[in-house]
Amino acid sequence: MVKRILTNRLVMVIMGLLVLGMLVSCSGSSDDGENNGDDNMSSEENSGSNPVAVFDTSMGSFEIELYTDVMPITAGNFEKLVSEGFYDGTRFHRVIKDFMVQGGDPQSKDESLRSRWGTGGPGYSIEDEHIAGDKLSNARGTISMANSGPSSGGSQFFINVVDNTFLDWNKEPSASKHPVFGAVVSGMDVVDAIVSVDTVPGDQPAEDVVVNSVKIKG
Repeated sequence: MVKRILTNRLVMVIMGLLVLGMLVSCSGSSDDGENNGDDNMSSEENSGSNPVAVFDTSMGSFEIELYTDVMPITAGNFEKLVSEGFYDGTRFHRVIKDFMVQGGDPQSKDESLRSRWGTGGPGYSIEDEHIAGDKLSNARGTISMANSGPSSGGSQFFINVVDNTFLDWNKEPSASKHPVFGAVVSGMDVVDAIVSVDTVPGDQPAEDVVVNSVKIKG
């Protein structure tokens, strides 16, 4: 009888140890999973090595992250022009409330060419990048290529002050295709102030809004 009791107790102890081992093992796996999740989250947060363009304007400064990781042609072209000082001294030549602000025309540096503002470029055009992605929609705060048709963009851009997703390449009307290549990450209040200025016919600001300089941060 005693022998049977001892045997039963021994079995119970062994089973208890096995259960405890399983719990510890599961707990360890859970911890590993949580750690991996944290690592992935940190990786995503720190993976952004995209350049940031700092706009210094006559109405204040704002910063735009350039999506060179997913839009290498469009964002890369903008970054190249910035490095050349291309945008320094240009003006926001077109502002429409509840829509967008537009700039990037080198002719806007010259007051005598005012009637032609909005028609200039860098002397070449780049191919359109039509890539699907949540952050590549013409939502408020994004910067997008201005163009006059397929693969006609060069240097002109606009910043959306409201959601203008109808301008996306994969939405109707199909004739309006404007690739997003970045987004405002600081100073959106300055962009909002620019779009709120008084305008004259042609949607030009009544008082010039000058881009003093654009520099790549860091």
